[in-house]
Amino acid sequence: MADIRANSILPARRTPIELHTADGLKLIGELAVPLDREPAGTIVCFHPLPTHGGMMDSHIYRKAAWRLPALAGMAVLRFNTRGTTSVQGTSEGAFDGGNGERFDVAAAIEYAEFADLPNIWAVGWSFGTDLVLRYGAEPGVRGAILLSPPLRYATEADLRNWAESGKPVVALVPELDDYLRPAEAAARFAAIPQAEVVGIEGGKHLWVGQAERALDEIVRRVTPSTPTPLPQTWEGSMEAGDATAYADRTTAAFGPLQQ
Repeated sequence: MADIRANSILPARRTPIELHTADGLKLIGELAVPLDREPAGTIVCFHPLPTHGGMMDSHIYRKAAWRLPALAGMAVLRFNTRGTTSVQGTSEGAFDGGNGERFDVAAAIEYAEFADLPNIWAVGWSFGTDLVLRYGAEPGVRGAILLSPPLRYATEADLRNWAESGKPVVALVPELDDYLRPAEAAARFAAIPQAEVVGIEGGKHLWVGQAERALDEIVRRVTPSTPTPLPQTWEGSMEAGDATAYADRTTAAFGPLQQ
C-alpha cells in the first residue's frame, strides 16, 4: 500500500487522440479509461483560460486523468482548445475569446459520443465553465460541473438554455474566489432552477491544495456509487509523472480577467 501523491499515475488505458473541428482545426488530447472494466461515467474537461496558462494538464484535470479511471471507473477526456499548448503538443488555430471555441466544444462532445462513452458530463474550470454554459447543453451531455465559474462570457440566454434543458448543473464556488463567490453565484445561478451551488470553504480560484476536493465532488455526481472521499492510498502498480514536464502553469496568478 502506497500513498497517492500529486504525481502518482494509477493504472489505466491512456490514448493520445485528435479532435477535428467543423472549421478545419486539429486539436490534441488524451482519453483515459479504466484498465479492467467498462467506464461507468465520462467527463469531458474544458480547461482554464489559455492566455493565462490554462491547458489540458491544468492540475485538477491531470490528476483526474491519472486517478479517476482506477479509483472511480471513469473515462476522462481532456484536450487543448485552439491555440493551446501543453506537454502533449499544441492544438491548431488561435485563441478566439470563447467564440470559435464553440467548434472545439462540439468536437470534444462528438468524440465522446462516437466512442460510445457512457454518462457524459461536461466539466469546466474558469474559462472552461463559460464554454460549457455557452455550448455544452448538447443532447448527449448528461449535465455540467463548473469549477470556479466567473460567468464572464456566458449570457443570461445561455443560462436560460440550461434551465430549459432540465439537465443538472453543479457550480463549485470557492469561498475566496477572485471573481465570483458563493453568495453572488447563488444569485446568478438562480436563473437555472435545477442548479446546485456548492461553496468550497477556504477555497480559491485555482484550487491549489484542494484538487482532491474537486475530484470528490465530480465523482459524487458522475459515478455516485463510488465511495467518497476517494482513497489516498493504492495497493498495486503505480507510476510517477515527470514533475518538470507537467509543471502546472495554472498555479501562477491568472491576472485580471479583462485583457
